Amino acid sequence: MLAVLLWTGNTLVTKAAAGLIAPAAIAFYRWLGAGLVLTPFVARAVWQQRAVVRAYWPKLALLGALSMAAYQGLAYEAARTTSVVNMGIIVALMPLFSSLLSAGLAHESLTANRVGSALLSLAGLVVLTTHGQWDTPGNGALHRGDVLMVLAVGSNALYGVLLRRWALPLSTWQQLYVQVGFGTLVLLPFWLLAPASPLTMRNAPLVGYAALAASIGAPYCWIRGVKVLGPARASLFMNLLPVLVALSAWVLLQEPLHLFHAVGGGLALAGVWWGNAAAAK
Repeated sequence: MLAVLLWTGNTLVTKAAAGLIAPAAIAFYRWLGAGLVLTPFVARAVWQQRAVVRAYWPKLALLGALSMAAYQGLAYEAARTTSVVNMGIIVALMPLFSSLLSAGLAHESLTANRVGSALLSLAGLVVLTTHGQWDTPGNGALHRGDVLMVLAVGSNALYGVLLRRWALPLSTWQQLYVQVGFGTLVLLPFWLLAPASPLTMRNAPLVGYAALAASIGAPYCWIRGVKVLGPARASLFMNLLPVLVALSAWVLLQEPLHLFHAVGGGLALAGVWWGNAAAAK
């Protein structure tokens, strides 16, 4: 639950950062900061495992590019043109995306439950991204931020699938540290090419939260929770994310809640619940 609360805060931080700091800058500063904080605790162990890192560096680099660079970079860019509520609902679809990608990459047959749950969630996304007005001229096009958020979630879902399939011979924190390093390297040219966006008194706390709470604290709590509860029970807590995000955005950011949020979010979460229930059988 603490992990979900920290990720809820990060969704709000992502939206609050829009306009205060360039997406490439906050993504780069975030992972650079997380790497610096982890260095005293993990660097020595990683150095001792340098032969393993050398052998698996292409896979580690791809994982870092997918989760640290692509997912977070796209999310920061998406925050410029979509709402916090939409972001929270789309992020909650990650378990379903992971299930569908697992079926495709592992050549598993798609069951009726998986197809049905995917279609139900897709209907929710259509309602959400079109604001429930797809039949009105000019309102049928997908919003850029929502599309970017779907791509971001797809990237992170692929990261999770590959992480499970490859089972790299490094500890969780060692993998995270190396992936953070590769993700930071991938983000470096985007940061250099982007307009200058230095740290200021206004955006530094947002970067600090993203680097510490969201990049280190939340993963640690999630890893511990999964070890105790198991992945199936732990994933159910992710269903609380869009609800917590919506309430927080309404209270703290004064974002209005509309009927299409309830309808689209309800359909999307119903699809996630259906997919989780079918997978648990």
